[in-house]
Amino acid sequence: MVLWSRQTVLSGFGFLIAMLAMAGIFALLGNSFLFLAQIMIVVGAVVVLSLIVITTINMKEENLPDEPRKFTWMLLSAVLVAPFSVLMYRTLVYLHHSFAETKEGYGSLKAMGGELFGRWVLPFEIVSVLLLAAMLAAIVIARKESKQ
Repeated sequence: MVLWSRQTVLSGFGFLIAMLAMAGIFALLGNSFLFLAQIMIVVGAVVVLSLIVITTINMKEENLPDEPRKFTWMLLSAVLVAPFSVLMYRTLVYLHHSFAETKEGYGSLKAMGGELFGRWVLPFEIVSVLLLAAMLAAIVIARKESKQ
């Protein structure tokens, strides 16, 4: 849906569905922190901001570039990525055998929150400010082009 739709809002909603599905995977794996973080941060902030930018820019279909070989490029990309995907799948299937047992409390909400708001709070905030600046720049650039 994200790649096939010519309407940008539908692509944004496809992105929303994909991120909710990833949150569901975290829930099925039993990691409540990543589930909640995915819902609050990615779905609640990134996707909503992306949809706001999409609706603010309001791209019209006649302004989109003509892509006569779009599906050819998509097929070529899929063929080029397929060997890497198979390699990643085989690696992930056998990877869990090489890890040692984890300690009690590893990955808990308290430990993850302490790590995130301890050591990683500054990089997290820097990334959020950069994301906001990029979205504002996209709106400004799109508005300047539409006035001409």
